[in-house]
Amino acid sequence: MPLNHFVTLGRSGLRVSPLCLGTMTFGVDWGWGSTPQDSKTILDRFIERGGNFIDTANIYTKGHSEKIIGDHAGRHAARRDKLVIATKFLGNLFPGDPNAGGAHRKGILAACDESLRRLQTDYIDLYWMHWHDRHTPIDETMRTLDDLVRSGKVRYIGFSDTPAWKCVQAQYEAIFRNWTPLVALQIEYSLVERTVEGDLIPMARELGMGVTPWSPLKGGVLTGKYTRATAGKDKAARGEWVINNLNEKAYEVIDVLIAVAKEMGGDATPAQVALAWVQSRPGVSSSIIGAKTIAQLDDNLAALDLRLSPEHLGRLDEVSKPRLSFPHDFLTYTINNTQGGTTTNGVPSKVWNLAPQTDAERH
Repeated sequence: MPLNHFVTLGRSGLRVSPLCLGTMTFGVDWGWGSTPQDSKTILDRFIERGGNFIDTANIYTKGHSEKIIGDHAGRHAARRDKLVIATKFLGNLFPGDPNAGGAHRKGILAACDESLRRLQTDYIDLYWMHWHDRHTPIDETMRTLDDLVRSGKVRYIGFSDTPAWKCVQAQYEAIFRNWTPLVALQIEYSLVERTVEGDLIPMARELGMGVTPWSPLKGGVLTGKYTRATAGKDKAARGEWVINNLNEKAYEVIDVLIAVAKEMGGDATPAQVALAWVQSRPGVSSSIIGAKTIAQLDDNLAALDLRLSPEHLGRLDEVSKPRLSFPHDFLTYTINNTQGGTTTNGVPSKVWNLAPQTDAERH
C-alpha cells in the first residue's frame, strides 16, 4: 500500500495517510532528537513519499517541534494546506502557573493560540486532548473544543491517553448537546502493549473514532535491535522507557518477530513486521511513526509493502496475547452459554453443557 493511499479518519471525511509522521523528535531541546535541518529533511521525505498526516504537541521539545513545522510548512500556504497537521493541548509550558495546563476553557484557548503562533497557521486540522485531566468537567472541555471548531481555528477533535469511560462520556455530551464529536483516539498500541483491546479499541470502533497508535515499536523494543543475545549490552537512547520493557514476554515476541521477518524474505525487518501487524488491527486508521534519520523513516515506510499471511498473523497474535482486566477474560466463558452452539458473526460456540439438552429437560 503506497503512503498516498489515504484512509478516512474515524467517522469523518478527513483523508489521512496510513502512516502518520510523529514529530516528538523534532528538535534537540530534550537532549535527544533531530536538529531542525534534519527534521525538515525528514518532513520533506515524508511529504515526497505521499504522506500528509503530521502529529505534534505544544510541549514537544519545549514548543520547538511546532515551530520547526511552522517554519518549514505552516508559513507556506500551498504546502500547509495539503497537510493534515495535528497538535495537542493540556501540557504546561509555564511552571508555577496552574492555568497554563489542563483541559479547562482558559487553558485550552491559550494553548490553541500559542500553537497557532508557533505553527504559523490559521487553523489546526486535528486538535487532541493530550491526556485525561481529572480536575476539569468533561462538558467544559467539549464545549470549549466545539467553540474552537465553530470559530474556524480547529477542524476536527480527538482524545489521546484517556480512559474509555471518559471518552464515552465526552462523546455523548457532544451527541446530546449537538457539539462537535470526537473523530479519533490516540493510544499506545503495539505487540507488547495490547491491553487497549479490552475497552479502548472496542469503544473507539463503536463510537466512530479512528485509532492512531503511538509507539507501535515500543520505543525501539520491537526493532530487532534488542535480543536475548544482546541483553544488557546495548544502551538504549530512550533509557528506562526501553529497558523496563525488555522482559521475558517481550523477548518471546521479539523471537517470533525476527523469525517472521526472515520468513518474509527480501529485506523485511522486525520493525516493519511489527508496524504491519499494528496496521492490520481492527479499528486502526493511521499508525504514528517517529524517525530521527532518513534511513529510519524509509525503513518504517516500507512496512506498508508487507502483507503478513494469516499464519504469520496468528503466530504474532498468540505470542503477544494480553491478559485483559475483568470482565473480559470472564466473558470468553459466556460465549457457549449465550450462543447455544451456533456461530454468530464468525464467532463459533459449543453447546453449553449445563443447558437443557432435550425438550424434556426444559421446565
